[in-house]
Amino acid sequence: MSAPGVPPRVLTVAGSDSGGGAGIQADLKTMLALGVHGMSVVTAITAQNSLGVQGAWELPADAVRAQYRSVVDDIGVRAVKTGMLASAELVETVAELLSGTDAPVVVDPVGVSKHGDPLLAASALDAVRTALLPLATVATPNLDEVARLTGVRVGSEEQLRDAAAAVLTYGPRWALIKGGHLPGDAVDLLTDGREEHWLRAPRHDNRHTHGTGCTLASAIAAHLAKGDSVPRAVRAAKDYVTGAIAAGFALGTGIGPVDHGWDLTRGAAGA
Repeated sequence: MSAPGVPPRVLTVAGSDSGGGAGIQADLKTMLALGVHGMSVVTAITAQNSLGVQGAWELPADAVRAQYRSVVDDIGVRAVKTGMLASAELVETVAELLSGTDAPVVVDPVGVSKHGDPLLAASALDAVRTALLPLATVATPNLDEVARLTGVRVGSEEQLRDAAAAVLTYGPRWALIKGGHLPGDAVDLLTDGREEHWLRAPRHDNRHTHGTGCTLASAIAAHLAKGDSVPRAVRAAKDYVTGAIAAGFALGTGIGPVDHGWDLTRGAAGA
């Protein structure tokens, strides 16, 4: 438990987005907005803006390990979220660290950026399947990531069940299959293989959606750190990211980010 007056502590293990819309920047903004203390382990540095990723450099495994131990051994964590891990070596390093940490883990198996730029080596997919997913409290793949990891391609809402079943075979306790790429309302399926939770939200006519996956996974981790059950945490996170998408704004000349402070600024405007 956190000491009195100390917010729950959440750790993101992910890459840096220099444009501030995704990655650890999005994670930390989300955590602040949701009232938890965000901490970070940087796995890679990207040169990134509204047009795409111009370059990416992964950090040495020893640097990732040192950051993680520094935070966890002294400050402790109530939940961990993983994002861009870049290579098989980093996936295996992070999995080893997580296996010794007593906290829920949200795995966002980031494969490509919003613009289609690769953020995970193809050679790392087996490590994600065999080392990382079995440690996940919740795995949050989108449909492209489901296809890369399992070979299952989803073209309809009904096929979300097939995708979830395929992901669950790799061992996460819960799978949240994000159906945002399907037509119609934004519908996601959360299941542990026994119970199902269908989460629906209206689709907003806003192209500025950079960082949605990072934001959703971080919001889930924040609510888990507060003690919410997985279904409750995911539903609250879905509500938060839906509002952030609706408030997404233009930045640069390409795809802008979601607004992580949408609820805070709305409250300030009404004060």
